[in-house]
Amino acid sequence: MFSEWKEMAHAIETRKLKCSFASPKTTEHEGRHYDCDALTFMEIGTVAHKFYLLNIRLPVNERKQINVGIGEIKDVLLVSIHQNGGFTKVWFAMKTFLTPSIFIIMVWYWRRITMMTRAPVLLEKVIFALGISMTFINIPVEWFSIGFDWTWMLLFGDIRQGLFYAMLLSFWIIFCGEHMMDQNERNRLSGYWKQVGPIAVGAFCLFIFDMCERGVQLKNPFYSIWTTDVGTELAMAFIIVAGICLCLYFLFLCFMVFQVFRNISGKQSSLPAMSKARRLHYEGLIFRFKFLMLITLACAAMTIIFFIVSQVTEGHWKWGDFTVQGNSAFFTGIYGMWNLYVFALMFLYAPSHKNYGEDQSNGDLGVSSGEELQLTTTITHVDGPTEVYKLARKEAQE
Repeated sequence: MFSEWKEMAHAIETRKLKCSFASPKTTEHEGRHYDCDALTFMEIGTVAHKFYLLNIRLPVNERKQINVGIGEIKDVLLVSIHQNGGFTKVWFAMKTFLTPSIFIIMVWYWRRITMMTRAPVLLEKVIFALGISMTFINIPVEWFSIGFDWTWMLLFGDIRQGLFYAMLLSFWIIFCGEHMMDQNERNRLSGYWKQVGPIAVGAFCLFIFDMCERGVQLKNPFYSIWTTDVGTELAMAFIIVAGICLCLYFLFLCFMVFQVFRNISGKQSSLPAMSKARRLHYEGLIFRFKFLMLITLACAAMTIIFFIVSQVTEGHWKWGDFTVQGNSAFFTGIYGMWNLYVFALMFLYAPSHKNYGEDQSNGDLGVSSGEELQLTTTITHVDGPTEVYKLARKEAQE
């Protein structure tokens, strides 16, 4: 059964052709061909059809000096960059499995928080928001691209990833800040506007930059910002500035983690005065918390490397350099790392359902009431989020 060809898009585009002649231009090398750089042709968000017919014309207009002096075209090579079958199966399977996994623990986490007699603190709200953004990026809408011609899939994927980047970068700042502030400064999102504000502005600029190319490609898949000198310089400047800003962000995050470690180390001086059982309890908590902070730094470093490499890789393909290839294992590995990290955060920071009496928490372990007050006093209620969260705070300034 045959059907008529349907026009998907047509456009008149200008491309700069750069060619080189490898051999000396002498009579004995006459008839050899020029080697030309690859040109950006088109980019579509989904491949919903089995066959695509391409009609390419190179019109010559001597009056407007269009395609004049390029010689006779002997051969045209078309390079197709797409997801192979193996990667597509792994990618679909990961998203299909991880979506309900993260959603279930997110519901469990928020249920634990709402069971508490106090209101949720900022750190718990931000962890929940991170779980929502992770669930949003996990939703396997790619399944629908098999049967529907959704050309906006690339733009939608970039928006989802951009929102997750903004949420993840903001979370790391708040996560470290909440473990190093005193009670008067904690639990206020407005206290982080100097750090979160630039992240929001950067995410908005990233969206505008993406709309300049992906947005136009919804109507004209032949458009590319890399085809003009100004567009190439702007795109290169964006990649370089974004890379520099992310590196500075990572250095600032390392500084905040160092401040948290120093704050925790100062609190450890009060541990020897405790009973052995309670001292070992807090030493174990501090060790696990420091390990989580180091995992956070590792996750941040891998995320920043992934962003820079993905941008440079895409740029190299558009510049015509065939030496850079995307590593699907690295891509799926980073995606799996994000899910495991978010899963671990919600699991570790879910409020405990265990209730300890006053006598058990103080008298049985031989800890004075003054010492217990210093280590476990919470922000709003005796049921605090985590013991390390309470232990890590600074002393409020009188």
